[in-house]
Amino acid sequence: MGEEHFDGKVAIVTGAASGIGRALATALARRQATVVLADIDEAGAKSAADTLAAGPPGRVSGAALDVRDADAFADLVGRVFNDHGRLDLLFNNAGVGVGGEVTDLTREHWQRVLDVNLRGVVHGVLAAYPLMVRQGSGHIVNTASLAGLIPAPLLTPYAMTKHGVVGLSTSLRAEAARHHVRVSALCPGVIDTPLLDNLNPGDLPAVASAPEGRDLLSRTIGKPYPASRLAEDVLEGVLRNRALIVTPRHARVPWRLYRASPRLVIDTAPLLLRRFVNRS
Repeated sequence: MGEEHFDGKVAIVTGAASGIGRALATALARRQATVVLADIDEAGAKSAADTLAAGPPGRVSGAALDVRDADAFADLVGRVFNDHGRLDLLFNNAGVGVGGEVTDLTREHWQRVLDVNLRGVVHGVLAAYPLMVRQGSGHIVNTASLAGLIPAPLLTPYAMTKHGVVGLSTSLRAEAARHHVRVSALCPGVIDTPLLDNLNPGDLPAVASAPEGRDLLSRTIGKPYPASRLAEDVLEGVLRNRALIVTPRHARVPWRLYRASPRLVIDTAPLLLRRFVNRS
C-alpha cells in the first residue's frame, strides 16, 4: 500500500516503546522511513529501536521523552530536524488511561491524564507544527480514541482528553491546509495493547471502581484488534489524508450511530453501564 510514499521520510513516534507506538514505528521502518522512537521509558524505546534496526530496513533510533515536558519535546524535534533537515511525520501517540467512577478519582488522576493525553499533544504540535509550516509540508497524527467521538462512562477523564485531541486536530487541520501541512486524529476502537490490562497509572492512588479495561471495552465495543493491523490502517489513512482515522471497521458502528442519533446513545449509555456493573 504505497510503501514508496514513506521511503526516506523522517518520523517521530511518541509512546513508541510498546503498543500502538511500537507498531507504528515498525510499520514505518518496514517502509524504509527514518524513525525516532520516543518514550518516557528510554530503555524500552532504545530496545525497540534496536530490534527494528536488526529487522526490516530503515534508520531507527530511540530517545527519552516525557511529553509533559514542553522544552524536552521542542529539543527532540529540533535535534531531529537539524540532523535530517526535515520532519515529515509526527505521531503524537503517547497516552495514559484513567478510569473508574468520577467520585473515586482524585485530582492527581485528572491532572495526569490532562498532562499526558492533552497537554502532551499540544507540546508536540507547538514543537513540530511551526517547522512544518516553514518547510511547507508535513503530517501530524494525534492519537485520540473512539472515546473521543462517543460517550465513555467509567472512562470520563480519558474521554474528556480524547475529545479534546479530536477538537484540536480537526480545528488545526483547517488552519494548516493553506500551509500544505496535514493533520489527522487517530480514533481507534479496542486495540490489543498493555493499556487494556493496566488502565490506571500504577503510581497513582488505586481506584476501587476502575473497570478491567479489556473486559469493559470488549463487551461494549468489540474484540481487541491487533496493534500491527491498526498500524497498517493508520498509514493507509495518512496516505489518504483522512481527517479522522477510525478503525477497526466495527468501531465505526457506534460512531455512526452516535452521529445519527446522539440522544439515543446518550440515553442508552446508563443502561449499558448498569448491565456492566451488575455483571462485574
